[in-house]
Amino acid sequence: MVCEILSVGTELLLGQILNTNAQYLAVQLSLMGIDVYYQTTVGDNAARLSETLMRALSRSDAVILTGGIGPTQDDITKEVVASALGLPMEDHEPTIRRLEAFYARRGWAMTPNNLRQAAFPRGAVILENANGTAPACIVETGGKAIVVLPGPPNEMQSLFETQVKPYLETKSESAIASRVLRIIGMGESSVEHAIREIIDSQTNPTVAPYATFGEVTLRITAKCRKGEDPAPLLDGTESRIRSILGEYVYAVDAPGMEHVVAGMLMRSNKRLAVAESCTGGMVASALVKVPGISAALTEGVVAYSDEAKVRRLGVRRETLEKFGAVSAETAKEMAAGLLGGADVALSVTGIAGPGGGSGDKPVGLVFVAVGDRDGLEVKRFNFWGARERIRTLTTLNALNMLRLYLQKEG
Repeated sequence: MVCEILSVGTELLLGQILNTNAQYLAVQLSLMGIDVYYQTTVGDNAARLSETLMRALSRSDAVILTGGIGPTQDDITKEVVASALGLPMEDHEPTIRRLEAFYARRGWAMTPNNLRQAAFPRGAVILENANGTAPACIVETGGKAIVVLPGPPNEMQSLFETQVKPYLETKSESAIASRVLRIIGMGESSVEHAIREIIDSQTNPTVAPYATFGEVTLRITAKCRKGEDPAPLLDGTESRIRSILGEYVYAVDAPGMEHVVAGMLMRSNKRLAVAESCTGGMVASALVKVPGISAALTEGVVAYSDEAKVRRLGVRRETLEKFGAVSAETAKEMAAGLLGGADVALSVTGIAGPGGGSGDKPVGLVFVAVGDRDGLEVKRFNFWGARERIRTLTTLNALNMLRLYLQKEG
């Protein structure tokens, strides 16, 4: 089944209101296995709306319109639908009585223009609006459906969930399932290049890469008939991707890196201590978001100054003088200084900017160390951008280094 979303309102075209309705509908329809190939926004203009509606009907099984069904003269959606289909508008007596009762209960005078909300194209199925005064409606024509919904999101969403969704489910024979792979350490272009053969040959499931901050997600989407198990389709494609990307895939359908790492830590029964400089506690804070982490995280130390690194973490003054605070040597000694009370230590030191950089050590230079009493691994990163971007990327990649360490340790 193919459905098109048609958003009505000049305020949407002018950017005065964010079109959250279209996003909501696209997500819901996708979850139902209904394809959405087009989304269109049209202002409060009858000719353009009529033209767009008829074009949508020519290429879709259903069209969902949102907005333009209120009491004012610029609320033209139902009238345009009726005109485009050659149908007269008819008053709906139950809606008129409901409107009269609504105003009477509040002691308000009902102006005549409110009756516009009670007029519908002939033959429409009326959908009562429990959260507003303007009912929605469904008009069937030539084996296709036109669904007219109100613009306010709370009204639209309630009507869709309770009345439109069940209606569409009777018309659609397919279901859809998705699986999201989260990837770190590769850019979107590199990921796409690596799995180019899978993308080029895809039919069902489909694979789509999306770049998000600091990572890439791959959404695998499988379509099947209602009642069928989509897992075999999803499993096969996921297996092919994992065979190519390997450890760059850090999670499947997981909320984020901190949850993945916290879970690994708690299952390993290892105690972690964290020493931070440029991130100022962001690494420990990310882990603390996860309930139960107290079983694994023993302490987090922010040692920003050289003196704090010496006094609190046992970094040698000679190391700082010879290599500087931002160096592999200092990162390693910062982590080593915490291993007296922990099984695993993670440390971060870097230059977040905007000042403090030099030719040899530019803004964005970061060193991360992770390991245990048997040895510490140090990795150098060169990030770019504003201060908070560098700090956030440092946090994410430090957690990823911890993930890889825990994965290797088994």
